[in-house]
Amino acid sequence: MRKSRVTRRAPAGDEVAMEILLLAGAGIAGGICNAIAGGGTFFTFPALIAVGIPPVVANATSALSIWPGHAVSLLGTRRVLAANARRVREGGATFAVGSLVGAALLIASGDRVFGAAIPWLILFATALFAGGPALRRHLARQRRTPPPAAILAMEFAAAVYGGYFGAGLGIILLALLTVTGIEPPSVANVLKNALATVATSVAILLFALTGTIDWGAAAIVFAGAAAGGVIGGRLAARVPANALRAIVVAVGLGLAWHYF
Repeated sequence: MRKSRVTRRAPAGDEVAMEILLLAGAGIAGGICNAIAGGGTFFTFPALIAVGIPPVVANATSALSIWPGHAVSLLGTRRVLAANARRVREGGATFAVGSLVGAALLIASGDRVFGAAIPWLILFATALFAGGPALRRHLARQRRTPPPAAILAMEFAAAVYGGYFGAGLGIILLALLTVTGIEPPSVANVLKNALATVATSVAILLFALTGTIDWGAAAIVFAGAAAGGVIGGRLAARVPANALRAIVVAVGLGLAWHYF
């Protein structure tokens, strides 16, 4: 195993408590958002950077912290997965390879290149989050299915993006599944979570093997995200997804402006 890439300075005594509160709070906010409308990365990623973690490590750590959101959602969906086993196998292979390429590109690019790309990536993810529902409705009205080669290329590109950054990956996946005719939306959502789990798992494995994760920070954000997921699950019926989506979009625009 390679030496860890985590090089941030050790915080002072008073700063430790503040960092824990910030990371836990970001995890809670991210967990609530993911349980209702998605967009948890908009909270976890900037919080990790705010406590002094380098951009590449912050991104890898954020990916690990929110990974359970996709994986746990697959519990109880065995029948849907079994009925679409071929689609999961074919898409899973593409997403495994593409995510590995994206994660490798992230590590190779380094903090300078990735840091410069952060505002553009956040702006792209914000646009996806804002226009995702309308895009999916538009695609659902289309009756033409792209040729297999085009679908494979789109899935591979989405997987590379997922391994490199990942915010908004679920929206991209839902759009791709809609284009390929996966219906109803409940089935598409299960397959989306399955493919996202594959992509994130492969990326996290490479991040772990290359020492690109701050495990202490990841544990704090993970705990917060788990609590937020429970809270979000209970609030899902009370909080309008569109209202929460508007908040996430506002946060995304603010982050993009800040990093620009």
